[in-house]
Amino acid sequence: MNKTQDIIPVELDSTTDRVARIKSLSDKLCQGLYEREEVIRLALLTAIAGESIFLLGPPGVGKSLIARRLKYAFADGQSFEYLMTRFSTPDEVFGPISIRKLKEEDKYERITEKYMPDASVVFLDEIWKASSSIQNALLTIINERIYRNGQQEVPVNIRAILTASNELPPAGENFGPLWDRLLVRYDVQGIQRHENFVQMITDTSEVYDDPIPADLKITDEELKEWDEAINTIKVRDEVIASLQMIRNRIEKWNERKANGNPILVFDRRWKKILRLMRTSAFLNGREEVDLMDMFLLLHCLWDHPAQIAPLKEIIAKTIREHGYSISLSLSNLHKEIEAFEKEVDEELNVIITEEEKVLSPIDDVWYELIKPDDQFEGKRVKVNDFNRLQIDSAQVTNFYDEGGKLVNRLNAKKAKAAFSLIVTHNSREFTYSLQTHIKEKKKKVQRQPHELLIRHWNQRFNSLTEDLNNALSRIQDQKNGPIQQLEQHLFTDRRLAPLVKANLKEVEEQVKELKLRLDKLHFSYES
Repeated sequence: MNKTQDIIPVELDSTTDRVARIKSLSDKLCQGLYEREEVIRLALLTAIAGESIFLLGPPGVGKSLIARRLKYAFADGQSFEYLMTRFSTPDEVFGPISIRKLKEEDKYERITEKYMPDASVVFLDEIWKASSSIQNALLTIINERIYRNGQQEVPVNIRAILTASNELPPAGENFGPLWDRLLVRYDVQGIQRHENFVQMITDTSEVYDDPIPADLKITDEELKEWDEAINTIKVRDEVIASLQMIRNRIEKWNERKANGNPILVFDRRWKKILRLMRTSAFLNGREEVDLMDMFLLLHCLWDHPAQIAPLKEIIAKTIREHGYSISLSLSNLHKEIEAFEKEVDEELNVIITEEEKVLSPIDDVWYELIKPDDQFEGKRVKVNDFNRLQIDSAQVTNFYDEGGKLVNRLNAKKAKAAFSLIVTHNSREFTYSLQTHIKEKKKKVQRQPHELLIRHWNQRFNSLTEDLNNALSRIQDQKNGPIQQLEQHLFTDRRLAPLVKANLKEVEEQVKELKLRLDKLHFSYES
């Protein structure tokens, strides 16, 4: 495309225009393709971020079509496509040796025009068949966008590098450095839904034609402008905290469940992932990376498709349970308020110990008579029989010996003195005490705190109240802004938005509950 054609200028590319434009561009790239929307959008995001993507899948699922479509996203897009074999040579990928320069200047340089170093979108199929010499050159191109041509280090203008294979890198063949540099990985499967399959096989439109209008194509000038803007995107606290949590959970998963197939993610990869998330935030029209961008991690962390399911669980669980609560330090606020409650309780409520005389039933069945004489001392009355007795009127009561044998039936009543029994025997009344013991009883006695202590508590109350109000304010900012745009995310599955919303709602409820506890505590020592 000629640069004089009608392309939206960078300076007029407002945030709203940019988001709408990227959405339209993504929709156009997906036009005529079925169940390839996610991978197309990921490929576009990866290209704008200056990273590379690996497509895993059997032949015939559209891996090369994705690469050919992607080149249409860029103005003056030149593509290079190559199918690797065990016999592929660097000449076929990077260009032949210049015989003229070799003869006339004694320089070993390649003619790179029309080859990979001259392209903007590169697709290398069956990448794991590449020889070591091709791999070594690819490493600097992928990581630094530099091609070493003889003695020169030549900057390349490659915007997107897509690689593909129907297998993972073979073990023991030293593909680790190249594999690690392929940031985004996607498992491409055949069409699953019946209606999409029918539409695909009956659709007669040409899928290899350029479907992108000129005004949607991205120029080199825009990419440079965007590259600088992407570096200014901030990362929210909850994202940093959640990344650390996910990293820790991956390490724990490796220890417990990896079964010899650990998820290995090193420092450089984490840094590149954050760059990808910044690009996502920028293209979604935000100035900050948020929790929704974190779902991109799923496509950047796995080394084997079997790891996708546990990674999905780790990422979703972290965002659902800890997303906003980590950044708001809710656990610390919980601990501070609990400590405050304990301090106030210990100061206001003094525990005193009192001695109390209580009956000592034997086996929960008997009360034993102990005074005043030997005639009935040691005899027993049933607990239930004693409890039925009144003070004012006597009634026939059974008395038993130590073995539980009935020895007397006499009139008896409760005495006015506690734990005593009046027995009528031979027309005389005898007052007997029942066996008792001393029991310690603890109770709280409230006291008035000192004025200086109340002043100190009020300062603490005000500080914690301010922290909670700030947390509520930040939550409200999210509810009024980014949280409303979750379903419009351009690069992650919009069905994941409820996880983020649920966490925010739960965190808001926790903050309000903490605020209520703090208010009750304040009332307890001020009243």
